[in-house]
Amino acid sequence: MTKTILVIEDDIAVRSMLKLLLEQHDFTVIEADDYKRALTQLQSATYHLVLLDWMLPGGSGIQIIKYIKQHTDLASIPIIMLTAKQMENDRITGLNVGADDYISKPFSNKELIARIHAVIRRTYPENSSNIIELNGLVLDPDSHRVTSGDTELKLGPTEFKLLTFFMTKPERVFSRDQLIDHIWGQDVYIDDRTIDVHIGRLRKQLEISGHEKMLQTVRGAGYRFSAHQHSIHK
Repeated sequence: MTKTILVIEDDIAVRSMLKLLLEQHDFTVIEADDYKRALTQLQSATYHLVLLDWMLPGGSGIQIIKYIKQHTDLASIPIIMLTAKQMENDRITGLNVGADDYISKPFSNKELIARIHAVIRRTYPENSSNIIELNGLVLDPDSHRVTSGDTELKLGPTEFKLLTFFMTKPERVFSRDQLIDHIWGQDVYIDDRTIDVHIGRLRKQLEISGHEKMLQTVRGAGYRFSAHQHSIHK
């Protein structure tokens, strides 16, 4: 299944070229041409990667990165900056604020595609063509879909990443710190309450298919995803 990339670029010629190039490599492309439109698009779909310019009407790529990192439902989306700014200090700023990679214009199309694939592989190492199934709950890593029979669960990117992690490691107990490190990485400060909120959202979606008891709270230890639907420990 194709992966979706949000391209944030105000130059129509560059944006059109990127759209064509990415679609030729089987990506689905959503576009934004300014800061305001970018924020709208970020909330309207689930993305596997954001590709953005530094200079934009109404704001900057740096501001967009900060926006993404400040919103826990977006913070796990990888980001590549694609910009004419070539100074070392600019690259350092972009990477330090949260970009996963930084490519200067003009760029090689082949190198850009290679870097995109590399970032996606690092971000979604568990993705494979193998569909995961537990007790009738089916997770497709490639299409980012979770289904039970004819019912599709609507998960945000963070909840999907959590569920993928749990379903590939069933019956194991993970502390909040371990889950935070997996979802956001060790360099980002996320408090325990944040992970509890996302667990709550995931559990609410699992209620739709009757699988909520698979996601178990283990008192004093963390969370476990079990094929044996025991009662949840409060």
